[in-house]
Amino acid sequence: MNLKEVIKLADDLVFARTGKHLNDLQEKILHGTWEDEDYKEIAKAVNRSEDRVREVGMELWQTLSQELGKRVTKSNFRSTFSHFEQHHNQSSYMICGHTLYLTDIPNSTPSTEQTSNPQQTRTLHQDLSEMPELGDFFDRTPELDTLTTWILQQRSRLIALTGISGIGKTSLAVQLLQQIKDEFECVIWCSIDLSYTPDKFEHKLIQFFSHSEKQDLSPTNPKRLPLIKYLQKYRCLIVLDDVHNLFCSGELAGKYKPQYEEYRSLFKQIEKLSHPCCFLLIGWEQPREVTQVKSPNTLIRTLQLKGLDLPAGREILRDYGLEESDNSEALIQRYHGNPLWLKSVANLIEELGISATELLLDDTILLPEDLKDVLQQQFDRTSELEKQVMSLLARENQPVNLAKLLKKGQISSSDLLNALQSLSRRCLIEKQESFYTLPPVLSQYIKGL
Repeated sequence: MNLKEVIKLADDLVFARTGKHLNDLQEKILHGTWEDEDYKEIAKAVNRSEDRVREVGMELWQTLSQELGKRVTKSNFRSTFSHFEQHHNQSSYMICGHTLYLTDIPNSTPSTEQTSNPQQTRTLHQDLSEMPELGDFFDRTPELDTLTTWILQQRSRLIALTGISGIGKTSLAVQLLQQIKDEFECVIWCSIDLSYTPDKFEHKLIQFFSHSEKQDLSPTNPKRLPLIKYLQKYRCLIVLDDVHNLFCSGELAGKYKPQYEEYRSLFKQIEKLSHPCCFLLIGWEQPREVTQVKSPNTLIRTLQLKGLDLPAGREILRDYGLEESDNSEALIQRYHGNPLWLKSVANLIEELGISATELLLDDTILLPEDLKDVLQQQFDRTSELEKQVMSLLARENQPVNLAKLLKKGQISSSDLLNALQSLSRRCLIEKQESFYTLPPVLSQYIKGL
């Protein structure tokens, strides 16, 4: 397949998904990608910013992935379409209405992106009524690749996606689900709130499976199967968002509320019993039985989401007219690449008409009221012991070790270690070797209390 044929096929795919043909920039990105050029080289050739080229490229790969039913990225684009040439010809695909179907394109990179063939997976039922819309999504290719590998290749049973508020956990999960949901027979998204007691949650899932099978649920019908039996019967992806709502406020991280302790047994079953399903848990806090697991041989995984890289951070600032600032890099780093934090402060800068240069002159950290509200939600969940430790850390200008913390505060070594462990699990502190520190934004918030 030559470049002209590749672009023609990509154009057909994009048109089938969006009703629009490739524009000039999209064609240039495909051409450059086929020639192994990076985004910087492509941007220079078309006289556009690298950030803009990267943004259009990400949208293009997402569209191709959705239409092919397989993950397409800049790194695997050429190999994917080359495999198509080896196993198919132009008559192997057809456009039916507005949907283009491609039959069994082989996986181009089985070592890192191996998935089951979507044509071989019978999608029984999907309930995504509680899944939020994607909205803005920024480049998270490494994290998407990691989660995809864990779920589809390594068949992990329980995955914790954690990170501080606003870091983009839910957005990442939505993007992931859009890319891999057709690999499962059943997919359901649950946003955990006070109504999701263990009994009600189990009932919801059993009802979901029962309706999927179109069973007669009348009183005369035989008793439905226990939940674990359904999980053993079908290949399912079950997402639990806001899982921190299962745990007590004012306690160390991961302590179940009394009425939610049965979730512990459920998660243990998911870990120990044989089944083909995957539970993805999203939240500021995670079950202790999940975060304690570190063995590479287990089917439990934890991914702590970090801030965006500089190109992705500049995409946010561009929307507020700040991307050309000489200090945009410093601004992104000061707010740790947190999308919510960056949007909040960028909006304030825009409304006040101040410049990033003025903001950065004296290490100022602006805390808009909406950002304070978000930080307060997480701060209020912490125990008194954790609040003491954060107050100690907020008074320090440099990372401090355990010995200095013990000397500064009147806290026993045992309590201090427990508090540091809990704060780490909440993603509220950072560790550099044996030294601890608070993110500057959180430190500024605590100083103002």
